[in-house]
Amino acid sequence: MTLDEHLARLRTQLAGKAADQGLLDVAYTGLDSPLGPLTLAATPLGLVRVAFDNEPLEDVLGDLARKVSPRILRAPGRLDEARRELDDYFAGRRIIFDLPLDWALTSGFRREVLHATARIPYAATSTYGQVAAAAGRPKAYRAAGTALATNPIPIVVPCHRVRPASGGAGRYRGGEARKLQLLRLEAQEMPSA
Repeated sequence: MTLDEHLARLRTQLAGKAADQGLLDVAYTGLDSPLGPLTLAATPLGLVRVAFDNEPLEDVLGDLARKVSPRILRAPGRLDEARRELDDYFAGRRIIFDLPLDWALTSGFRREVLHATARIPYAATSTYGQVAAAAGRPKAYRAAGTALATNPIPIVVPCHRVRPASGGAGRYRGGEARKLQLLRLEAQEMPSA
């Protein structure tokens, strides 16, 4: 057994023991994707964070420690379903995510905007104004834009499907190129079953 294999085994054992004893509040892991490396984090309630590689891991984990719990551990097994669903999405085999979500990193109007955004169908787009109206504040399109730019669960909560009414891509946590890449992915025809 190599040192890396031994360390991976120890990490898995530690994560299992922490979970068994109720000491694992936030599990995280990485995922290689067509958009680059992603960091996924989940609580017992569900997926709480998807981070792009332009967000330093230390910052993502620090934010989770401050806002959710400092009991964070790399535990890939806890995120197997999230990784499978994201892999299927990127491969064009999934148009709806069935993952439980933990909305702990949002509140108030921002949460309402993200709930409205989660209802935008695959391959469809909406405007910031339409999302603001669906969240109950039609004139708050700028605040809706801020909520979407700070969406803690991008891709799964499809903020990439929201664009300015004037055209263009609009801001995106992962950058404009990634937003356009996701829109192109969704514009491709789904394979027939």
